[in-house]
Amino acid sequence: MQEERRLAVLRAIVEDYVATEEPVGSKALVERHGLGVSPATVRNDMAALEDEGYITQPHTSAGRVPTDKGYRLFVDKLASVKPMSAAEKRAIATILDGAVDLDDVVNRSVRLLSQLTRQVAVVQYPTLSRSTVRHVEVIALAPYRLLVVLILSTGRVEQRLVEVGGELSDDDLTDLRSLVNRAAVGEVIADAATALRALVPAEGGTPVTAAVVETLVEAMSDHRSDERIAVGGAANLARYGDNFDSAVRPLLEALEEHVVLLKLLGEATTGELLTVRIGHEGPYQELASTSVVATGYGPGDEAFARLGIVGPTRMDYPGSMAAVRAVARYVSRILDEA
Repeated sequence: MQEERRLAVLRAIVEDYVATEEPVGSKALVERHGLGVSPATVRNDMAALEDEGYITQPHTSAGRVPTDKGYRLFVDKLASVKPMSAAEKRAIATILDGAVDLDDVVNRSVRLLSQLTRQVAVVQYPTLSRSTVRHVEVIALAPYRLLVVLILSTGRVEQRLVEVGGELSDDDLTDLRSLVNRAAVGEVIADAATALRALVPAEGGTPVTAAVVETLVEAMSDHRSDERIAVGGAANLARYGDNFDSAVRPLLEALEEHVVLLKLLGEATTGELLTVRIGHEGPYQELASTSVVATGYGPGDEAFARLGIVGPTRMDYPGSMAAVRAVARYVSRILDEA
């Protein structure tokens, strides 16, 4: 019973500190929360929480604020991630349903996440190497020019122009399209490239087939976007001006380094595993005043990339966790249906 009451006190301190940005005192806790005990009992509970390292007193006469350890216990003891409101669900659907391609999905997602959480949002583009080939289209644009379109399971689309030495009939084009699709569709990128190369024998095969295969293999080997990310909501950091040097300045500098942000997000994981790294739990000590809420996303049960939010440790963890999970689920559904 005592442990449950102290957890309730800690939860109240976290919620009040996030909401007010001010250290929380015992009198305020009794007035704002129905804890069902006297101020003296609350003060004793706060003293015990402080002794155990869950809260700290920043100034001699001030109230208490949560520590990284306190935030961690608060997050770990959440019974469940709170559900999104109907209005929030409508906002997600309204913004994301209109996306026209992968770039649009990513850009809309990062804007949406930053609006929902009022934090800095980071969305990693799906990595090419883990994709499978969904379809290959070969279209005649002119008598001697083809458009080759590679569509991947992540929703990524690569388009290349191929100059050929002669005009193709409709039957030739259909046969070529069928040939490359039989070899590549359903295969991961590396295996698809190997299967396509096998279509061109050592002596070279037909010039058109060789040119199309070479173009497709080149498109599959293009790793330029494997570490691409989109970032949004940096203006939200203005809300933390009181903590600029310790929390905001290092994070602003990190926003320029995509490798740093990718490491903050962590590795993509399967399923719906939501990770929360608080303060010193992160990989960079200079960002010890920063927390990250992230999860993987991708079609089906695959997680090809991660998305999440980054901000000072004083954040609305339940709301941020709900938003990150909901947006990831919606993006995954879009990619699955694409």
